[in-house]
Amino acid sequence: MEQENCSQTSEFLLLGFSEEPELQPLIFVIFLSMYLITVFGNLFIILAVISDSHLHTPMYFFLSNLSFVDICYTSTTVPKMLANIQAHSKVITYEGCITQIYFFIVFVTVDIILLTVMAYDRFVAICHPLHYTVIMNPQVCGLLAVGSWVTSTLHSLMHSLLSLQMSFCTNLEIPNFFCELKQVVQLACSDTLFNDVGMYSAAVVVGVGSLAGILYSYSKIVSSIRRISSVQGKYKAFSTCASHLFVVSLFYCTSLGVYFNSAISHSSQSSAIASVMYTVVTPMLNPFIYSLRNKDIKGALKAFFVKGPPGQLS
Repeated sequence: MEQENCSQTSEFLLLGFSEEPELQPLIFVIFLSMYLITVFGNLFIILAVISDSHLHTPMYFFLSNLSFVDICYTSTTVPKMLANIQAHSKVITYEGCITQIYFFIVFVTVDIILLTVMAYDRFVAICHPLHYTVIMNPQVCGLLAVGSWVTSTLHSLMHSLLSLQMSFCTNLEIPNFFCELKQVVQLACSDTLFNDVGMYSAAVVVGVGSLAGILYSYSKIVSSIRRISSVQGKYKAFSTCASHLFVVSLFYCTSLGVYFNSAISHSSQSSAIASVMYTVVTPMLNPFIYSLRNKDIKGALKAFFVKGPPGQLS
């Protein structure tokens, strides 16, 4: 496409889920409810870990970080969609779109790395229990957490800077309820070779690399569990991993579903609905997955609501 037909972009249109005005109030109520459940559910996990000294362990330290990230990355997309519904608008400014891309990639990448770190934590706890406190000491846990944020920030900065180099023409409709990087790149009328290389390279390094690390950790965990003689011992070892394994499966299955769906279907509504699964549904379900099967979390939450915040504990 000729570059002279392109102009400086000032805004994009987020097509969202439906064009029908009568459905907008229902969509607003559903997503507001899901957002509030996500925020408060994950916030309760964080408060439970902070308030109970028995939960000041590497596993719950990383879980509280994961809950914080889930709140953040849901907050980069849903509030803007809710504001647009209230304003009867589909507009997001160019600056707002780039900003949304930046923070969304940061938080999703941190989420992926934390899931990998949590798998490593379970691997050390089950396969090397006698050395667990030495290997997963507070300094190492802090470095892993900081490292995940630094890596994610640099990763997102690369994509954001590449996005700033793109120019756009007349078709500025994004078939989603937020600025998804791949869909924004597809709208560009300038050369997007570096953007495409960056996206696919990052998908291999971050996505495939993290998944490989998780699968390796669990292959070793399964091997160790099989060597445990008692049934009760096997159940106890597996129960410490079950919630994390379920969250990993949910995240990766929904993420892969989005990309397979986008490759097969070009429907705006279909793409938006598929994206909801890993951007809204997964972080909303995570607190329930970790708390319903975890006696420590349930006990800490019960104590928190009965006795109050840490400053009020006797």
